[in-house]
Amino acid sequence: CKTVLIESGSQLGGTSTTGGVSFPGIFFAWGEQVIGGIGWELVLECVAMNDDKLPDFSIPHGRSHPRHQVRINGSLYTLLAEEKCLEAGVDIRYYETPHKVEFGKNEWIVETVGKGTNTQITCNQIIDCTGNALVASMAGYDVLREAETQPGTLMFELEGYDMDQLDLNQLELTYSEEIKKGDLVREEFRSIQGLLRTKGDNNQHIFKADSTTSETHTLTNINGRRSLLKMLRFLRTLPGCEHIRLVKVQTETAVRETYRIDGLYKITHSDYVTGKVFEDAVCYSYYPIDLHDENGVIPDHLPENVVATVPLRALIPKNSSNFMVAGRCVSSDRLANSALRVQASCMGMGQAAAAAAVLASRSGKVPADVPMKDIKTLLKEHGAIIPS
Repeated sequence: CKTVLIESGSQLGGTSTTGGVSFPGIFFAWGEQVIGGIGWELVLECVAMNDDKLPDFSIPHGRSHPRHQVRINGSLYTLLAEEKCLEAGVDIRYYETPHKVEFGKNEWIVETVGKGTNTQITCNQIIDCTGNALVASMAGYDVLREAETQPGTLMFELEGYDMDQLDLNQLELTYSEEIKKGDLVREEFRSIQGLLRTKGDNNQHIFKADSTTSETHTLTNINGRRSLLKMLRFLRTLPGCEHIRLVKVQTETAVRETYRIDGLYKITHSDYVTGKVFEDAVCYSYYPIDLHDENGVIPDHLPENVVATVPLRALIPKNSSNFMVAGRCVSSDRLANSALRVQASCMGMGQAAAAAAVLASRSGKVPADVPMKDIKTLLKEHGAIIPS
C-alpha cells in the first residue's frame, strides 16, 4: 500500500530518539519473547551495528524492570528507521502537521501545513500515532484526558565530577536549604544523589507537560530547559561539582500523558493486571503500572506469568470509519495507559494497526470488519507475536 508519513519534527523514532528514552522495552516476559515483528527487527539491527549487547532475558528482572530494557544508540536508530521507511517506499514528510481532516465518499482528505508548504492528501485509511490523539480529535471523535496528567522529563547527561569524592550528607543539606528558600523545587528533581549517580538520564519531572499544541509544547520545552539550567547552576556551587558540565541535552521535553481515544473498547486496569486475553487481541503489552506524580514513581509490577494484551477494538475510535490509532493514545483508563504507553507495546500496536489498515484498504471494509484470522496471518508473516 502507498503510505504517507507525516512527522512534525525532523526525524523518526519519537520517544526513542527525539525524547532521548533510548532504551525501549519490554520485549520479553517471564523468559519468553512477547513482542516481536518489525520494531524488534529494527532494535536488533541497531544493537548489532553499534556492537552493543542485549540483556540476558532468561534472568528475571525482579523489581528492577529496566534490566530488560534494550539500550540503543538513538542517533543510529533514527538513521535506520528512516532507511527502512524509504526502502519500503514510504513518502516521509518532515516539518508538517495536519490542520484539517474530513471524511466523505469513503475517503479521507487531510490538509497539512509545513515550512513553505500546504498539502492536501487523499487516502482511504488513517492511523493516528501522534500520542495525543490529535488527528482523532480533528476528525471529531471523542477523546479522554485526566484533570491532572503525568509530568514530563527532559533527558540529559552530566560529567565533570567524581561521585566517590562528594560529601553526600553536606550535599543533601545544601539542597534542602535551597528548596526551603524556594530557589529549587523538590518535585522537579526528587533526589539530588540520584541525579548525580545517574548523571542525569530519566531523573527530572516537569509538571503540566503537554505536547498537544505548539503553544503548550513550547511552554513544556521552556520549563524543562529552565529547570535544568537552574539545577546546573546550583550544582556548580557545590564542593566537588565546580566543573560539572552538560554532555548533551535532548531537543524536547518528553511527555508521558495527554489525550487518548474513546474507543470501541477501553482497556481497564483490571484487564491489564489480570492479563485478560481478548478475542480480538492483536499484540501483547508487558510493563509495570508506571504512574509518575509529585512523589516520583513506584512501579507496580505485574503478578508472575501475567502478560497483558491489546484488542483491536481499543485502536478504533467509537463511530469512526477507516480510522485507527496506535501507541499512547490507545483507548484505556489512566492506570492501564501508564503501562501501555511504553515503546515495545507501541511497536506492537503500530504493526497491528498497519496490518488491519492494509487489509481494510484491499477489501474495501472498515478495520473493525476485517476478519481477525486475516489480520493475525499477516502479522505472523512479518514476525509479530500474537496473543493466544
